[in-house]
Amino acid sequence: MPFWHALICGAEKHVTAGHKIRQQRLLREAEGYLELELPQQALSTLARMKEPGTFKGHQLYLVGESLRAMGQYQAAIIPLEQAADLLPSNTSVAIALGWCYKRTNQLPRAIFVLERAKEVEPKQAVLHYNLACYYSLAGEKVRALRFLSRAITMEPHYREAVATERDFDPIRSDPEFQALTAIIV
Repeated sequence: MPFWHALICGAEKHVTAGHKIRQQRLLREAEGYLELELPQQALSTLARMKEPGTFKGHQLYLVGESLRAMGQYQAAIIPLEQAADLLPSNTSVAIALGWCYKRTNQLPRAIFVLERAKEVEPKQAVLHYNLACYYSLAGEKVRALRFLSRAITMEPHYREAVATERDFDPIRSDPEFQALTAIIV
């Protein structure tokens, strides 16, 4: 059984201040490995965390991100769902969870998670952009265009990202989509 499965089921115990500092260092080390695109090393580091206490949500998020980086989307959902329960206002968790739902053919759940996150952080352009992608895939052109318009208004660089985003293929030939994404020189 993978360590992260035991983590999900494990009980919390009292931890000392020194223990908390060690846990924080391990979390930062795991984050560093993820930045270096070394998810297996991140998982190994996270496995060294004993009794994460108040850091359990963050640990579960990093476990999910590691599994996601390894292409294990279904397995990543389990720790990400638990992280979302522990960190309900963390939009990074919601984005990662939505990403995994999308890749495991659970598009309605991906949309639901991001809609909820948008309520917490309505000015985060990445949420609007991802919702535009997911609504496009769901065949909901009007919603897709509305969210894409908001994302581009908040952060204009998203207009250029659309060119290579395959999630917009279902609406790419639509005149409203083309008008919205046209780059004015």
